[in-house]
Parts: sequence; structure tokens; C-alpha cells
Amino acid sequence: MRHDEDHRIHRSGWLRAAVLGANDGIVSTTSLIVGVAAAEAGRGNIFLAGTAGLVAGAMSMAAGEYVSVKSQADTEKADLALEAHALEHNREYEEEELASIYRERGLDDALAAEVARQMMEHDALGAHARDEIGITAELSARPIEAASASAGTFAAGASLPLLVASVAPTAAILWLVPAIAILMLGALGALAARAGGASPIRGAMRVCFWGTIAMAMTAFVGKLFGIAI
Repeated sequence: MRHDEDHRIHRSGWLRAAVLGANDGIVSTTSLIVGVAAAEAGRGNIFLAGTAGLVAGAMSMAAGEYVSVKSQADTEKADLALEAHALEHNREYEEEELASIYRERGLDDALAAEVARQMMEHDALGAHARDEIGITAELSARPIEAASASAGTFAAGASLPLLVASVAPTAAILWLVPAIAILMLGALGALAARAGGASPIRGAMRVCFWGTIAMAMTAFVGKLFGIAI
């Protein structure tokens, strides 16, 4: 009987970057718009600040995501090179090391030794990468993918509050933009949680809570400086 299972762990790399980018795009751009609007700035200044925040934020997310994930990729590459050297110069020890890992997971001595032997014959480096180091194809670092997902979703998330600010009456920007942003955050949190197999309600509540705090703090600062000016 065929048994198909739809596992979600292979989505973790791009999903994390995409959710982070979209969430940051919505929250940071909305907060920026709300902060400037609370200082009683005109529509032109509000739109300019939001646009600048979108461009700068997307580039920052791409650069930061690429650098951090590339560092992980470099570490993985160095560990694989070290393991390849060990396999080339001390293969018997590496086979016994692999067998000991399988024994710790519950196999008896004979079966662990046989599994280790067959795995070494099939793909020695792959077996050690997966079972000794913990590097798998599904979870390996992909800097370009992470940077692209993060920057693209940041721009998409940031464009929505910016669009609302550009068409809403100036007097309504201060409450309408964050209200719509909170709705978008809720939808994003629910969608991300569902894609990851978690509770959509909890995911929505989590991002809405922290997003609301960020926007409220920025509005307070904008109002404070607006009064001071």
C-alpha cells in the first residue's frame, strides 16, 4: 500500500525568511508612516518616509539574510570538508563512529555495524553529514533563496500600508493604516502557521500582539516629537 505524507520541514528555510520579511515590511513601514503622521506631517512627507522605508528595509533584509545564511553555509562547507578528509584518511574509524551512532539510536551491535557498512558503501559523506553533523538537504543553508524571499516579501508587505497611506484621507491615516496593517498581520500569521502545521489562531494573535506594540510605541514617539517641534 502506498503511503504518502506531506511533511513541512522542507519549507522551513524559505518560510522563515518569507514570514520574517513580510512581517517586518508591514510592521516597520506602518510604524514609520504612523510615527510621521503622528508628528502632523503632510501626505507628501508621509509617503516619502514610507517609500524610503520600503526600499531601505528590503535592501537591508536581503543583505542581512544573505550574510547570516551565508555564514551558516560556510560553516556547513567547512564541516563537510573536515569530514571528507577524515573519511579519506581514517575510513575504518569513521565507519565505527557511524555504527556507534546507530547503536545509540537503538540498533544492536551487529545490525548497527551492518547498517554503517552499507551506508558507507552507498554515500559515506552523506551518511556522516546527516547522522553525525546534522546537515540535511532539506535544512541546508541557501543564502540566495533566503535573501530573495526576505527582500521580496518585505517589499510586498511594506507596499500595502504605503498604498493605504497614499489613498486614505490625511486625517484618517493615523488610525486607518495601522488598523489595516493589524488585519494583514493577522492574515499573515494565520497563513504562516497553517503552512508550518501550527495553530492559525495562535499564529495570528502572536504577530498582531507584537505588531500593535511596535506601532503604538512609534506613534507615541512621533506624537512626542511632533508636540516638541
